[in-house]
Formats: sequence, C-alpha cells, structure tokens
Amino acid sequence: MTTELAFIEALRALATHPEARGLDDDVAVLDFGGEALVLTHDAMVEGVHFLPGQDPADVAWKLVATNLSDLAAKGAEPLGVLLGYQFGADDLRFLAGLKAACEHYGAPLLGGDTVSAAGAQTLGLTALGRATHRPVPARSGVRPGDSLWITGPVGAAMLGLEALKSGHGDSEAYRRPLALLSSGRILAPHVSAMMDVSDGLLLDASRMALASGVTLAIDRAAVPLAGPEDRRDEALRWGDDYQLLFTLPPGCEPPLAAFRIGAALPPGEAPLLLDGRAPDPAEKLGYEHR
Repeated sequence: MTTELAFIEALRALATHPEARGLDDDVAVLDFGGEALVLTHDAMVEGVHFLPGQDPADVAWKLVATNLSDLAAKGAEPLGVLLGYQFGADDLRFLAGLKAACEHYGAPLLGGDTVSAAGAQTLGLTALGRATHRPVPARSGVRPGDSLWITGPVGAAMLGLEALKSGHGDSEAYRRPLALLSSGRILAPHVSAMMDVSDGLLLDASRMALASGVTLAIDRAAVPLAGPEDRRDEALRWGDDYQLLFTLPPGCEPPLAAFRIGAALPPGEAPLLLDGRAPDPAEKLGYEHR
C-alpha cells in the first residue's frame, strides 16, 4: 500500500509533457489553435465523497460543481463535460440533478461512458474549459512578498454534512457546492497564483507553497469562518468549501471582495506557517485518501 502523495509522485514520472504542469495544478492546459484548453477530471465514490442513500440529484450536482471549480481556479469558462457513470439506485434522479447543474453552469454534456458493477457507486467527470486569460494561473506562481487571499469562509461544508446526517439544519453547502467561475475569471488577470480549496485550507495552501517554492504564512484569526469560533481548527482542515485561494503581487488589491489571510515568505524549513509556527507534523493538514 502506498500513500496518495507517493502515488502522485510516481505518476509525475509519466506526466512529463509540459502541458501536464507537473501534476501540480489539478488541470492540464493545452495550447490549441490560438486558445488555451483547460482540462480536469475528478472522481467521487459512495461512502467517501457522498453518503450512501444521498439524493442522487445532489450527487450529480456536486460531481459537476467540483470539477468546474478546478476550471474556476484557472479563470476558465466551461465548454462541456464528459461523464463516467456507474448505475445506481435511482438513475433518473441522477439525470435530473445532472441536467440542473449543466444548465446552471452552461456546461453541456458532450459524452462519456456507463458501467454496471457491484459495490460502492463510483462516478467520474471530465470538464473542458477555455482559458479567458493568458498566462493561465498556476499554483506555482507565488513569490516572496505576495499577499495571500481567500474568496470566502471555510467550514460551511463541514457543518452541512453534519446537518445532512442529523436531518437538522442547512446542508446545502455540502450537498450542492458552488463553482466560483465568475470570480475566477475576474481574478485571473491579477493573481500570481490561484487554486480552489477542496481538501482543506491548510493542506491546499501547503501544496501551493510547495509548487511555488515558498513558505506561506497564514494568520489563523484572519481566515473567515462559516461556523463557530471553537471549531476554527477543524474548519481550516476540513475542505469541500471550494473557495478560491490566491496570491497577489505586492501593492495589489483584489478586484472583488476577498479576505487577506497571510503572506508569502522566502522558503524556510516548512512550506506552511500558522501564526508563525509550523503545524504539528503529527496532525493532518486536510483530507488525503491514504
């Protein structure tokens, strides 16, 4: 058994094409006929990314939104999606959610594949987009002196899952997250680096720092929360919020409402500092599959 990080490191030996971006970016960017084509693929598994028995329409929405969030982080506009679908308990309900999501985001279904199998349902989606700004933002563009920003609060999905499990409260942030496509297009011409927060703010910030060869220093109290203060540490690690995390060069201000949460420093002993200290290595920074 290998860790997720070790497996991705091994994959990098295969993904040598420059347009794969070293597998650091959650997308591939292909120059094509004077345009830049942005491609991404995400999978979701029952019992891991969604609850057994959860409304298939919500599952379909989340599958589309999470993929399009990767396009948002590149300032891309969606061209369409390809679906990999394992038949489930209510396929018609899934189709209803898929239709609603594709229409909401203007991302037509272009094709895909269907399979039948036993066990937990596994779903995949490939999203194709067109870059609206060149160069296409990457995780690797942070430079010392840049400021670190996030578009909105973290922790909403964490509370949403708890509400869904209990049957009380608002679960929409977990069931139907939003891809911030418009915000990504507005930010793309200004940022030095950008990504979406899917696996936890601390983990994703550390990935950005490693890709850029810097240390990112986060002010814990500056991070906006969707939940109570006593759950701040959980919210910083939980993920599934799909806010945009980005950096700006010195002296620049964001062209939309956002929260400044830290700054980039020259590379140090750790890629991430939280209130001036490296996080405890025994504590996970976010969600990893292994």
